[in-house]
Amino acid sequence: QLQASGGGLVQAGGSLRLSCAASGGASNSYLMGWFRQAPGKEREFVAAISRGGGITNYLDSVEGRFTISRDNAKNTVYLQMNSLKPGDTAVYYCAADRFGRNGVTSPHEYDYWGQGTLVTVSS
Repeated sequence: QLQASGGGLVQAGGSLRLSCAASGGASNSYLMGWFRQAPGKEREFVAAISRGGGITNYLDSVEGRFTISRDNAKNTVYLQMNSLKPGDTAVYYCAADRFGRNGVTSPHEYDYWGQGTLVTVSS
């Protein structure tokens, strides 16, 4: 199971840190990712991190502003979001690919999903 938290309301230019706690499986061997879905839009890839944390991938529009990290001792993945923009407003979901494949960005390739946490960025 994945439990996402940390969303909220923030002004443009502000920061938030999302957390995703994993339980009930070999989550430390999974590729972990963050996706987001804005109203009326499809779910899109935001960032992913390899099982060991050494390889990360980002959506171009968040590169340099967002940082994904993981603490395998705590079975937790984080998404640090800085310089937030109104366009970042969405429900953010964490997800896991149990095969641990690096570079996977399609939501259809992920096996487990958290419940989502809402991020609202005001202008």
